[in-house]
Amino acid sequence: MNEQKNEQKQGRHEDFYFTKHGFIKADWHEHAPSPEGFQPAYLSSPEFQKNGYHCEELRDGFYWVTAGGYDAAFMVTDAGVIAIDAPPMLGENMLAAIESVTDKPIVTVIYSHWHSDHIGAAAIYPPGVEIIAHEITLELLARFPDPLRPLPTVTFKDEYLLELGGEQLELSYKGANHCPGNIFIYAPKQKALVKIDIVSPGSCTFFHCDASENISGWIEAHDQILEYDFDFLVGGHIFRWGTREDVITAREYFHDMLGFADEALMQMSTPDGVGEFFAIPPAEQYSAANENWINSMVNYVTEKMLTKITSNGQLWEERLAGVTTNTKYHAYTVVESTRTERSHKGYQKRGTGGEDFFI
Repeated sequence: MNEQKNEQKQGRHEDFYFTKHGFIKADWHEHAPSPEGFQPAYLSSPEFQKNGYHCEELRDGFYWVTAGGYDAAFMVTDAGVIAIDAPPMLGENMLAAIESVTDKPIVTVIYSHWHSDHIGAAAIYPPGVEIIAHEITLELLARFPDPLRPLPTVTFKDEYLLELGGEQLELSYKGANHCPGNIFIYAPKQKALVKIDIVSPGSCTFFHCDASENISGWIEAHDQILEYDFDFLVGGHIFRWGTREDVITAREYFHDMLGFADEALMQMSTPDGVGEFFAIPPAEQYSAANENWINSMVNYVTEKMLTKITSNGQLWEERLAGVTTNTKYHAYTVVESTRTERSHKGYQKRGTGGEDFFI
């Protein structure tokens, strides 16, 4: 029925652009609601509706700021403020949040990574302010210049200790994950950790593993987060700061998906398995066979994920928001990244025979 409705319309109608060539409109009636408690009370508060942001002190001068979808952080020290990121969705409300708790100047800015959805309003900060980032972030921003993202003035390779006004922040780079140059920012006294675009607390994250580049590194980053002694996680997205339990839950979700992706590949992506998909359409319809092959593996993983009884006895849709809409996109990304980043468990021997491996 939903597909028929989509086929009858073309172009923009209210909240969707219809075309027979693309995606069909999601019907919210057919999807699981977000788990209870996913929507925090501040979202409906008069203050948030008026100001457009919510600011909360996590501990001892370390603050979390959110626009209800994108978030950032700052630390107030005796010598001034350290600001972390500047999402365009927050924009000048980041300054308003800082000014609501202190009159100290912003003296240092930290870029978590180079993506403009998280630092694309960095031009709001005072001219000449110190900007710290990973050396890869500087390289990318210099390669793709943007006046709204001033170049970092201080860079590091592996570790950097920022000390200001009696406070400390430990900056670390542990390899590519969401993107090259994406760093860990840790306040040891406050036990607050900023790690952007890995875990979106309470949800299964945005499509395609939060549009990440190195999926093996992105999944590994969940374990790297758990190596820290933290009480608060600023993840960059959704509606609240995160906890250790949020990271453990997200890690379980994606480890389940890795397992099902491996099953799908060994069933449908071996030489014999792939051959079944390409044996039916004519040769000139190669691309249709290709789509059916990949999407069949994605459908397998999606079905397994949405029907699995998880470690606490619940379905995934009962534990994380967005599961029934987003899982198929994650499944595609995890299947494809397994094909490109992980072992194929063998290779073709001479001729046409040989052990099973996936293509």
